[in-house]
Amino acid sequence: MQSIIIKKPHLSEKSTGLRSLNQYIFEVPAKFNKEEIKGAIEEYYHVKIIKIRTINPPSKPIIWRNKVSQRRRNKKAIVTLAEGQKIELGA
Repeated sequence: MQSIIIKKPHLSEKSTGLRSLNQYIFEVPAKFNKEEIKGAIEEYYHVKIIKIRTINPPSKPIIWRNKVSQRRRNKKAIVTLAEGQKIELGA
């Protein structure tokens, strides 16, 4: 089930800078809560999580054939690991 919850790690300048604070950012589907995300990341990466913060960005409008609809966005989870823990993301 953890492969469904964790879509991918979010790699950007900000997420790279947060690694010095022992924090990592992951993209997850919007329907999962903090406890489910925490369990999935701990199980998949074998780390101890201290704190999780989630960001649910607004959906993005799409105009296609003169019709406006909304593109659903993924939730971002900012995960703080315990002291001495590390996740190797490979990029």
